[in-house]
Amino acid sequence: MLDHLTPRPGAVTKHRRPRGPGCGFGKTAGRGTKGQGKHRGGRPTPFHFEGGQMPITRRMPKRGFRSPNRIETEVVNVGMLAGFGEGATVDLESLAKRGLIPGSGRPVKLLAEGDAPRNLTVKVNAVSAAAQKKIEDAGGRVELLA
Repeated sequence: MLDHLTPRPGAVTKHRRPRGPGCGFGKTAGRGTKGQGKHRGGRPTPFHFEGGQMPITRRMPKRGFRSPNRIETEVVNVGMLAGFGEGATVDLESLAKRGLIPGSGRPVKLLAEGDAPRNLTVKVNAVSAAAQKKIEDAGGRVELLA
């Protein structure tokens, strides 16, 4: 099936070599007059070249910075753990099951927004100092995963 595929008629034309003024491709050989593309092996312009106009990458303002060494984390707030109830153990699998993290394998960091349930055991990769204090004040504990 695939070996029978051909371009549509007229889509591909044979390269016409200029052979004097009678062929319609004489003199400049269809290359126009003057300029770097006129000569044989003339340097092709890069796809982003805008004909000498200031390139868009230089016209647009530059904002922000993203470190190539950054570690992207999933963020979970203490208030989101209220659905687990008192005395529960919260780990990465239980967070993914409840849809609080996408389960992408990224490290999870616990932040302090909201109120912590009582006697909660939380197993995450990172925790803010304020979140750890809230969990421990509510009688729970935080275990950091390696």
